[in-house]
Amino acid sequence: MTAPHRRNQILAELGLTPLWRLRPEVSNPNSTLTEANSLAKSIDAVSPANLTEQEFIDLDADWNTLQSTVSRCTACQLHETRTQTVFGVGDRKADWLFIGEGPGATEDARGEPFVGQAGKLLDQMLAAIQLDRGHQVYITNIVKCRPPNNRNPSLNEARQCAPYLTRQIKLIQPKLIVALGKVAAQNLLNSDESISSLRGKVHSHLGIPLIVTYHPAYLLRSLPDKAKAWKDLCFALNTMQSLS
Repeated sequence: MTAPHRRNQILAELGLTPLWRLRPEVSNPNSTLTEANSLAKSIDAVSPANLTEQEFIDLDADWNTLQSTVSRCTACQLHETRTQTVFGVGDRKADWLFIGEGPGATEDARGEPFVGQAGKLLDQMLAAIQLDRGHQVYITNIVKCRPPNNRNPSLNEARQCAPYLTRQIKLIQPKLIVALGKVAAQNLLNSDESISSLRGKVHSHLGIPLIVTYHPAYLLRSLPDKAKAWKDLCFALNTMQSLS
């Protein structure tokens, strides 16, 4: 594929065409063409930092375009320390969408969310309600790059990644979202309430029912709260059955 054709194809996929119209006052049409080509050459740097959330959603990016854009994202400082982006894993037409806060060291190394000890516990939690990550379940995070030292993502980092997550949700069209932990819950619900006050209720994100429970990494440190997480899973299962 020739370079101009490839640029035009990418621009079309991202909804950035037509780039120009010839105006009567333009004395040199070639200058407009040059300007458009300059923009086309910079298309590989496209990120949410250059687009509003609504503009990115309106691009109607398919899975391949979205994942490719995420892999090149430099919108926030997290790209400087990542090994690779962690896009998500699972059934792309899942009824269940589980959202955590961000990748850890193992996830950053492997490019897949929830693959460390917390991931093993999440798999056990899914199995307890007869689910697994390969069927009717999709798993992702609020941010797609690992925050250094496994700190919580900042508000700005979460905001920069929000369009990517929004587009994933639009593509999946899940019946139910489960927010894993305080960071995920507060970002998805635009709330500063504690996780204890958010649990046990059916909330909504993008018009989709949302339930809050503890993050598996927290449960590894606070074993007594596993009973509360089990109660949340039962609540989520009952809610899903009521939606069917």
